[in-house]
Amino acid sequence: MSLNLPSHYVMQFATNIELLLQQKGSRLKGTVTSDTYAGKQASPVDQVGSIEMQEVVNRFAPMGRVDAPVDRRWVFPGDFDLPQLIDSFDKLRLLTDPNSKYVENAVYAAGRKYDKLILAAAVGTSKTGEQGGTSVTLPAAQKIAVNFGASANVGLTVAKLRAAKKILMKANVDLDMDPLFLPVGADQHDNLLAEVQIISSEFNGGDALVLKEGKIDRFLGINFIHTELSQANVIASNVVGLPLYCKSGLHLGIWEDIKTDISQRKDLQGLPWQAYVTMTAGATRLDENKVVQIACSIA
Repeated sequence: MSLNLPSHYVMQFATNIELLLQQKGSRLKGTVTSDTYAGKQASPVDQVGSIEMQEVVNRFAPMGRVDAPVDRRWVFPGDFDLPQLIDSFDKLRLLTDPNSKYVENAVYAAGRKYDKLILAAAVGTSKTGEQGGTSVTLPAAQKIAVNFGASANVGLTVAKLRAAKKILMKANVDLDMDPLFLPVGADQHDNLLAEVQIISSEFNGGDALVLKEGKIDRFLGINFIHTELSQANVIASNVVGLPLYCKSGLHLGIWEDIKTDISQRKDLQGLPWQAYVTMTAGATRLDENKVVQIACSIA
């Protein structure tokens, strides 16, 4: 009897396809403004600076003119794809069709790409000017030092949160209309669990719960979003920079949203199936005064 009976193939493959642990899609897309575009670049906003009223000192004097400072912020698209080949021979050996899980896995990756674009734009270099030729970095005044309020480098603390929120308030960010968001990793979440303002019952009564089943969702008017992708912005050895931002401070431009396609590759041996996912998008910071970088030690 042959050892290559089809029944033996089933023993070599799982009957169910299980996706390994991962962030399932985007967690930050809804925390920023967003729009769709076409072309090689787009301007999501024209910026108009503040002006002041002028005192009238003479009657019937010639009327002067006040010119508000203006600028234009730009967002540039990037093209991304994720092709996966599924061997037709392998497919025949499976008891379940792998196409759906392969596509689901790729769509999760595309969603995470949105978050990576947003996080990079929050603290990165933005493009401004008539054609986007001027680079703008986040000013030092918008950054909280890693040793703020301590004699050595520390992780995320209530003192840092207060200082960051104070910067936004002094810049006249409308906290009543513009919600605040802070992407944090497990390290920063654990840092806050050591803060008395977080765990004390005095701060966890009534409708103002800080902890909900051991998870910090909101504190000081800041909405916490857990994503380990936030740890990618390494600004020094064992130091990451987390962006605290209001929704109107960041923008996600979408040229083509996540698009999926499953087709058979007749140009390859075995006629494999291809699960193909594409997207075209970019992100930018709209206003430096609406973003604060908080440096946190992860040592």
